Amino acid sequence: MSTASLLVELFVEELPPKSLRRLGEAFGGVLFASLQAQQLAGPGAVATTFATPRRLAVHVTGVAACGAERAVQVKLMPVKVGLDAAGRPTEALRKKLASIGADESAMPQLVRAPDGKNETLFLPRIEPGVTLAAGLQQALDAALQQLPIPKVMTYQQADGWTHVRFVRPAHRLVALHGEQVVPVTALGLAAGRATQGHRFAAPQPVLTLRSADAYEGQLADEGAVIASFARRRETIARQLQERAAAEGLTPIDDPALLDEVTALVELPHVLPCRFEREFLAVPQECLILTMKQNQKYFPLLDAKGKLTDRFLIVANIRPQDPGAIVTGNERVVRPRLADARFFFDQDRKRTLASRLPGLAKVVYHHQLGSQGERIERVRAIARQIGHALEGPALAAAADHAASLAKADLLTEMVGEFPELQGTMGRYYALHDGEPVEIAEAIEDHYKPRFQGDELPRSATGTVVALADKLETLVGLFGIGQVPTGDKDPYALRRHALGVVRLLLERELPLRLDQLLGFAVPAFGGRIQDPTAALVEFVFDRLASLGKDRGYTAQEVDAVLSQRPQRLVEVPLRLAAVRAFAALPEAAALAAANKRIGNILKKSDAAPGAAVDATRLVEPEEQELFAALQRTARTAGPKFDGGDYQAALLDCAQLRAPVDAFFDAVMVNAEESALRQNRHALLRELHALMNRAADLAKLAS
Repeated sequence: MSTASLLVELFVEELPPKSLRRLGEAFGGVLFASLQAQQLAGPGAVATTFATPRRLAVHVTGVAACGAERAVQVKLMPVKVGLDAAGRPTEALRKKLASIGADESAMPQLVRAPDGKNETLFLPRIEPGVTLAAGLQQALDAALQQLPIPKVMTYQQADGWTHVRFVRPAHRLVALHGEQVVPVTALGLAAGRATQGHRFAAPQPVLTLRSADAYEGQLADEGAVIASFARRRETIARQLQERAAAEGLTPIDDPALLDEVTALVELPHVLPCRFEREFLAVPQECLILTMKQNQKYFPLLDAKGKLTDRFLIVANIRPQDPGAIVTGNERVVRPRLADARFFFDQDRKRTLASRLPGLAKVVYHHQLGSQGERIERVRAIARQIGHALEGPALAAAADHAASLAKADLLTEMVGEFPELQGTMGRYYALHDGEPVEIAEAIEDHYKPRFQGDELPRSATGTVVALADKLETLVGLFGIGQVPTGDKDPYALRRHALGVVRLLLERELPLRLDQLLGFAVPAFGGRIQDPTAALVEFVFDRLASLGKDRGYTAQEVDAVLSQRPQRLVEVPLRLAAVRAFAALPEAAALAAANKRIGNILKKSDAAPGAAVDATRLVEPEEQELFAALQRTARTAGPKFDGGDYQAALLDCAQLRAPVDAFFDAVMVNAEESALRQNRHALLRELHALMNRAADLAKLAS
């Protein structure tokens, strides 16, 4: 069957730039998958998506004009309904056959097959393949229906009566199979071969496409449009590097900004600009943020990572003389930078400490009180963590840093740019004469903000960061604001992961239950105690982190099922379990451990009963007891010292006596005292071997 390339393009008004890449991928992906499901695109077909500010398109190679014929089984009805006692067709069956264009002559072809509880009649048939027009219509409808549209618009069509709902008003639809137009419709538009090029740079306003394969080249040559999102992004990235290198500088690395700018232009052209050096007296984070967020500019940094007075813009045209564009953008950015300087100057007229009373008027949560009350809770938690780690000095430093941590929320700069909270607190604290460690702790108490973010720089910052995250988790869990499914409006998963990372990567010898014990009383009965739910929540995050770091689900479950409260031990335990699992003795001991656990669940022996050596009558149980004592003497101190890998290696030597014990000894003996003594022996064995992890979880 002959095939040709297929092109589908939807030409619309300017699409949301932050969603464009996702919209383009979804449009092409769903349409391509539907064509494949209908056997219009074969296994060797390749789909290429395109997305510009004013178009979504997909090009698919190897698309057939008609799908292949398919053998199907048409379900008719249960046998007991379709056939009488003599096996002849009933009236119901005749009517069913007639409804699908068959008659009694099809009776010999009928097949009996089970369908649930009933034996059912099926008619084998060969169905013709779907035509491209029908199949593409179905695929196009599915692609538009499944687009991840952030917000739908309602607009009128040209007739003035019909309303359409879509992300933006659509004006043209192209559907070409090779050189032929495919008669499909979408959003009130009939498919053709006409599209539009660049709004300003295209020689002609309307572009007539010759064929599906000519699409990208024709748009570039005759329409002045780089249709591929990826190619346009690469073009911008290359020009940014080239322009910056010409100045001996480096453009700021911001993939999200690069994506957004790529979604704003069809014919990118990077140009260098500059602003007055006097603005560099403002913290560079403020200037960078206003240039990126408000103007979509790329600030340039020097070799030390410091902001310079140069920046790059991405124009959507390529004029011979770009002077007017450069001058215009330099003029536009100046008021933005002046605003930042004004905010900075105004904020420094008051100290952070003087702003603290105002936090009592800022609502944090209607059930948890004001930001002022929240600060007092964070301070109380921070003092206890500081005492537990290093004593009064750290507790006092953490208390002071926590008291100032949220004061910058009331500054003009943070009011304009909430992303700068903490960062501006550091600048203002230094201006107020606070020690560097306190100023850095104010900024760092938000860290880590996201996966892979850096941790606080000092012990003080670490303590305040822990206290802040614990207060958030305990408070919101305590009033029932628990994440569900993919909904986590307060980013509690991120806060829990932050607690885990701080404890692990800073190797803090604090227990999770100890930390929650610091946090819960700080609310003074305002909440329900959420400790049990929070422990499970934190361990869920820890499990995900362990799997992300390459450990298997079995290994993670073996360690975390014991809920070790010192999270700093978890990486050591995971490494030990992985090393143990690689030993030849591991499988047998894991299986034995599982067997022992099942025996002990039904044991009638007292939980704390000691082994009575005089009741060990069989040589194999005597040898197991002796081996257990020897192993406890060597492995016990290693477990106590955190050398779990060496301790489990010692425990691996118990395989032979354990195997011999189960081969020769009747564990559940008839005599009660004998049985209970053997259970006590197994309990001691079980307790020793599972000090690092539940080894039974490793049993397949």
